[in-house]
Amino acid sequence: MSAAVSRRVTVVTAVHGPSARFLPDAYTSLCAQRLPAGWEWDWVVQEDGTTDEVRPYVPDDARVTFRQGRSGGPGVARTIALARAEGTYVKVLDADDQLTPGALARDLAALEADPTVGWTTSRVLDLLPDGSTAGFPGDPDEGPIARGTVLDQWKRNDFRAPVHPASLCVRRELLVALGGWMALPASEDTGLLLALNAVSRGWFSARAGLLYRKWEGQVTGQAAHVDPAERAARMAVAEARARALAAFDWTYPPTPPAL
Repeated sequence: MSAAVSRRVTVVTAVHGPSARFLPDAYTSLCAQRLPAGWEWDWVVQEDGTTDEVRPYVPDDARVTFRQGRSGGPGVARTIALARAEGTYVKVLDADDQLTPGALARDLAALEADPTVGWTTSRVLDLLPDGSTAGFPGDPDEGPIARGTVLDQWKRNDFRAPVHPASLCVRRELLVALGGWMALPASEDTGLLLALNAVSRGWFSARAGLLYRKWEGQVTGQAAHVDPAERAARMAVAEARARALAAFDWTYPPTPPAL
């Protein structure tokens, strides 16, 4: 890090063989980000597996580190990548997604402006195979997200969160305190989002911050992802964790002790 740069945001990406071909597009979107003076980004790419399929797509850039590990799903890959995440904040970027211009700067602005905000999300657009985009109805207004509101809306809306966990940017110390992503075969990012909202306020940016690629091979499009028994179990564990955290009344930032 140069003497002129004092702060860093680490972008964490889990990748497996089928999604590796999209890494160059993710990298291009990252390089297009313009950060405030004194800030820089680095990119931690973690393969969920030890194949020969991913490395050829990893950019040759000193800001990018690539590691492999035994397969355990995207949550495991992201969590083990935290060992190399040295930034003040951690930004999620799935291998097949793209950041929109200004996304990182908006995340940083919200987090730096208010120390009681632990995490940010933003509007997400589907990136369709023909290159067009499509939005979602029902996004919240720009501004803070109160503790507990994500869980309430998720529960009422057939386990669909009002904000998208793939757009998450979070304070590293808070992410580590919660243990990273949940040890689930899917919905691990939703589980983290619910846990974050159980203990801290968030922020939603109404400007689109992420292009969420729709393609045939994506994990969320596979039959196993919507298996009723597994889905019910995932949702039960994610909800139980969030409710337990809320009941303990541990908050971020911690409440100062009474004098």
